[in-house]
Amino acid sequence: MPPPAFKPSDAPPAYQRELPAINLGRAWLIAVVLFVVGFVGWEWKWRAWGATPTYRNSDASWAMQRRRLDTGEGNKTVLLGASRVLFDVQLPAWQRVLGERPIQLAIEGTTPLPMLEDLAGNPNFTGRLLVGIAPDVFFTGFGYREGVLKYYTNETLAQRSGQSLSMLLIEPFFAFYDDDFRLMTVLKRQKWPGRPGLPDFLDVRKLAMQEADRNTSMWSKVENDLAYRDLCRKVWSQFFNEPLPGMETPADLERVGNEQIERTVAALAKLRTRSVPVVFVRPPVDGEYLQFESRDFPRAKTWDSLLARTGAPGIHFEDHPELQGFNLPEWSHLAASDAERFTEALCAILRRDHRW
Repeated sequence: MPPPAFKPSDAPPAYQRELPAINLGRAWLIAVVLFVVGFVGWEWKWRAWGATPTYRNSDASWAMQRRRLDTGEGNKTVLLGASRVLFDVQLPAWQRVLGERPIQLAIEGTTPLPMLEDLAGNPNFTGRLLVGIAPDVFFTGFGYREGVLKYYTNETLAQRSGQSLSMLLIEPFFAFYDDDFRLMTVLKRQKWPGRPGLPDFLDVRKLAMQEADRNTSMWSKVENDLAYRDLCRKVWSQFFNEPLPGMETPADLERVGNEQIERTVAALAKLRTRSVPVVFVRPPVDGEYLQFESRDFPRAKTWDSLLARTGAPGIHFEDHPELQGFNLPEWSHLAASDAERFTEALCAILRRDHRW
């Protein structure tokens, strides 16, 4: 005998939870108060630690400066390189000596070769070019932030607007608005229990302060807080005996270095068709960082070879007494006050020896 047919009316009534009465105005007020307290507390925490507002070194800020070459400033002097050119070359000092404020396109931890090739293929660029050489970055093709070119090429109008609003309303006023002070970054850097087999790797810490046009100088905490300075040195020390993949032997390093030089030769050939002057610069370095670079990137096989094969002039800090004797707190970048004097000395050499 078949079971009786099920009728919807036989189903038990659906449970309906009665919502309590809520005073939405009071809830909204509590939420706002909690937000303001958290916001002010987070800002106060970082200001008490020594942070101050600064413009962010974002892909969008780099793209903003790169676009200047396409909007009527293609005859300007452009600075390429890694963080040493970014930190050490001060745009106001350059302007005082040479009468022009250059466009700062150096980017930390990244070979300038892709940017050099980009400018070589850009008919809008007819100015002058200074290319900084950090051997461990340039001759390995290391590209920590090589994505800035792709960002510049694909940047949307919404992204441009967002960057403009950020620079107008947020970055000049709030110290916490820095990647180094994000909540998840702070949590990640706590002393969590280690996992077997995984190295205790330290991320690069905040090192710099930046202006709207990417004029950048070392953060005073790196220079004046010895514990923080030593932490920054410890970060660099991690790389001194940890070769990059595919570059474990001196022969590998030489092969990869030669590939970078050949790419540079090709780029400079294109620039010469537009009579664009190019000068390479080897900024100062000190301490264990200098020992590392001298060991793995000997001058004869890197810097000297680059100049010989490109036929371009170069300024090496070891060849000029006026480019020596500066304070490099964490071995790789100049203290802010010394960066001013370094830039003035560098510009004097460019004017005297290279007619800039």
